[in-house]
Amino acid sequence: MNKLQILGVMILLALAVQAPAASMAQAADDDLVVKPSAHSVAATLDKLTTILKSKGINVMARIDHAAGAKKAGMSLAPTQLLIFGNPKLGTPLMMSKRTMGLDLPMKVLAWQDDKGKVWIAYTRPDVLKQRNGVTDRDPVFKKMTGALGKLTDAATK
Repeated sequence: MNKLQILGVMILLALAVQAPAASMAQAADDDLVVKPSAHSVAATLDKLTTILKSKGINVMARIDHAAGAKKAGMSLAPTQLLIFGNPKLGTPLMMSKRTMGLDLPMKVLAWQDDKGKVWIAYTRPDVLKQRNGVTDRDPVFKKMTGALGKLTDAATK
């Protein structure tokens, strides 16, 4: 093989390696609902917490990843995770498939990007349904999808 042929093979190999990585990144993006927020990270999750509590939804924890990074001697832009759930919706899902307990309670991540824009994200309920093989609770997943959409829309506006 001459140098040109070797270069061609190297390019093809590089493309072959990058294609699966790109499709995996796209798949990860497709698994999430990502929305911009008009507020800071803290204010977005404060607002979401207030809304959730007003609806009788349990807020279990709030994790400040930036504070954790600071304790480890590193810097991370504001990034917080809110963990919440409604046992009336989640328990039937876990009764169908106990592995739902890995994905429940629900989580919403809020972060500030490198340009100062704030975003939130959560895993689509239909992804949780598919991942765990729950086939008998479509109305619950539909309700979760609608509720998460409305709750996060209200928190980000």
